[in-house]
Amino acid sequence: MAVGGGSCCDYAKAVSVSVNCEDDPWEKYFIRFEEPSCKILPVGCVLTMVGTGSEMNGGSVITNHEKHLKIGHVFGTDVMPKFAILNPKFTFTLPHKQMVAGIYDIFNHICEQYFSGIDDNTSDYLAEGLMRSVVHSSLIAVEDPKNYEARSNIMWCATWALNTLIAKGKTTDWMVHMLGQAVGAYTDATHGMTLAAVSLPYYKHILPYGLAKFRRFAMEVWHIKPEGKTDEQIAKEGLQALENWMKKIGLTLKISELGATPEMIEGIADATLILKGGYKVLDRKEIVQILKESL
Repeated sequence: MAVGGGSCCDYAKAVSVSVNCEDDPWEKYFIRFEEPSCKILPVGCVLTMVGTGSEMNGGSVITNHEKHLKIGHVFGTDVMPKFAILNPKFTFTLPHKQMVAGIYDIFNHICEQYFSGIDDNTSDYLAEGLMRSVVHSSLIAVEDPKNYEARSNIMWCATWALNTLIAKGKTTDWMVHMLGQAVGAYTDATHGMTLAAVSLPYYKHILPYGLAKFRRFAMEVWHIKPEGKTDEQIAKEGLQALENWMKKIGLTLKISELGATPEMIEGIADATLILKGGYKVLDRKEIVQILKESL
């Protein structure tokens, strides 16, 4: 039984596939990415913090502090929680920092799937609706943390952001998560805050490669008016609107404020997995540059 937030749920899943496993679980599941070959214990979740969507997926992200690695494994349906209790009232006493970190985790989960592909995909329309809902409800929740409707909408968005629905037909990106998780492995900072701190430098870097989608993001999510502007201007205004919202709800936008130092950059870059589903496949030099810009 996992009673807590996403890390608690993820750890419960890792235990569920490891308790009857004779192999080293870290090596088996998070280095070799093998599937369970032993009896799996059932998992149930009671959420007291929302963000990861772990209550309705098979993902498990685990940090190895000794090796400075934070790696996720998406298991099959057998590892998905058998039940999850989602009561917004259980999240009312969450500190502001943790609440907004979870809110950005939700938003970025949607972005990671949205910023991929070039076709006219129904998944993108769903993603845009979820993003608008998160933004709207977040602004209410930061002013009134016990607003049931806002907190319930945030909780519901968290579940739908990462239960595979909006990934249908998408290659998906996930590089913000790879960068953020590497920062987290070195600093042990709150996951949502590490994502917030690396997002803008990353998106500014890949914007030219996914210009059409960033233009659409600006118009459909942030209601940027396109008249008299170039596509690049519209797209950049969208990222500025994203930044304004992030500041308004109180997110951390620099990894240095999370404990990262210039001396850590090379190690964080080494710990960053490179994925190929987004608009630009990064090389190590680009990763280092993005991390430096995040300081």
